[in-house]
Amino acid sequence: MKIKKGDKVIIIAGKDRGKTGKVLRALPQDEKVVVEGVNMHKRHQRPTSSKQHGQIIDKAMPVHVSNIMIVDPKTGKRTRISAKRISGKYTRITKKSNTTLD
Repeated sequence: MKIKKGDKVIIIAGKDRGKTGKVLRALPQDEKVVVEGVNMHKRHQRPTSSKQHGQIIDKAMPVHVSNIMIVDPKTGKRTRISAKRISGKYTRITKKSNTTLD
């Protein structure tokens, strides 16, 4: 998976199309990522003790990687990325401006 934690991404499909955010977690086994402020769902939380009250929490749920694209740091537009081996280490390079992400 070419998307990592901390990357700035844009949503290209679904109810949150056009929103941008930072990747909080990457789930490579499921090919999904959790993006900050995107795909929010309400979750009911039980009280942990008798003195506390239950509450409703907004939680960011995972989005499939096919529905997001990396935002190019140089141009600010969405772009594809490629991985190239430079001096024995893989680096991610944007297709639009050829800038490195790692």
